[in-house]
Amino acid sequence: MATVSLSTPTVISDRAEERHAHLGAVRRGDVASVHSWELVTAVDGPGTRMTLFLSGCPLRCQYCQNPDTWLQRNGTETSFDEIFARVVRYRSVFETTGGGLTISGGEPLQQARFVTRLVRETAALGIRTALDTSGFLGRNASDALLDDLSLVLLDVKSGLPETYREVTGRELQPTIDFGNRLAARHVPAWVRFVLVPGLTDAVDNVDAAADIVAKWPNVERVEVLPFHQMGISKWERLNKPYSLTDTRSPEPELLERVREQFRSRGLTTF
Repeated sequence: MATVSLSTPTVISDRAEERHAHLGAVRRGDVASVHSWELVTAVDGPGTRMTLFLSGCPLRCQYCQNPDTWLQRNGTETSFDEIFARVVRYRSVFETTGGGLTISGGEPLQQARFVTRLVRETAALGIRTALDTSGFLGRNASDALLDDLSLVLLDVKSGLPETYREVTGRELQPTIDFGNRLAARHVPAWVRFVLVPGLTDAVDNVDAAADIVAKWPNVERVEVLPFHQMGISKWERLNKPYSLTDTRSPEPELLERVREQFRSRGLTTF
């Protein structure tokens, strides 16, 4: 007579309970998929910043410097308590330099429950908080989260819908909708525009982006960021096709032309 194992249902039950417990932790914001973190000065906001990079992003930008952040499952699951303790550790540094916490990615709003909790509890300590986002998942951000933020770094990747689609594989409108929400709630914003010769530099594309941004009175500055090839090694390591191998960084004349297009709308531009 064949022997039937009686342990299988117990194993399946245990796994189901583990999955249920994990989903509960995610919904409460108890855990996050983290790519990395770093302590930097004059990057990702004012002062000295602890920048936390979360894993997972719905965009596939041609010039992405960190394609290793695209998949949420490839990050390291980290508890809220561990990350919050690290933020608190640098509280005196933030107070001295006027810095704070910046949550980046990937796309941090892909893990909105965790971001909301971290921003709320960090802001409650008087630490300034910033969110670095494309705005594509802006619908995931509650009004309460927006009101807790000290700053949003908003990537406006293109002004024309067809160019935005070419750059990211996604639609522009969600970014505009999110920018409109930030403006309506008076959330301070720094806009970033990555200048890629032959991709985002067309006069009409830049004009369209500048027109969009000019409608948001909460924008404190625009940063025109020159494209570079620093991320190409990650594409090669991940064996992903990279379409910008032959693209060079923009010449100073092109950078100044694009910055002047934003300045002509009355925007403080760097």
